[in-house]
Amino acid sequence: MGRRSAIVSVHQIRDINLIPLIDVMMFLLVVFIITMPLLEQGIPLKLPSGKATDISGIHNRSVTLDPAGRLYLDNKFTTRDELASEMNLMGRADPELTVLVRADENLPYGKVAEVVKILHDAHITRMGLVYSPQEKFATPQEKRKR
Repeated sequence: MGRRSAIVSVHQIRDINLIPLIDVMMFLLVVFIITMPLLEQGIPLKLPSGKATDISGIHNRSVTLDPAGRLYLDNKFTTRDELASEMNLMGRADPELTVLVRADENLPYGKVAEVVKILHDAHITRMGLVYSPQEKFATPQEKRKR
């Protein structure tokens, strides 16, 4: 007795279906496009406006004071004691280290002075205060005339 069904040769599929791969790639691209600007924002601050020169360097670190007076080292929450010990280590390890101090414009001056004192005690001699860009910096006399 013979077979009733025909023998069908099974051929191998040699092509990869790229449509699902492209769909996943496009989805990931959209996710990264949306989330990257959110990650770069960091801590929300209203920086004081002013005119200053750009500081460009490889050895930059950032200390931020938010409107509530909380401290952040490179966008990571820290305490004053932790900041002092970390700055002492960094100051000894890299004498060319530049620390950028970012503080909200409504923060009391004493809070910013405390951070500058911590940096001074850690023998960090290169530091800068970060401003938001402004076309022309008005002197107090020019502001009164307006």
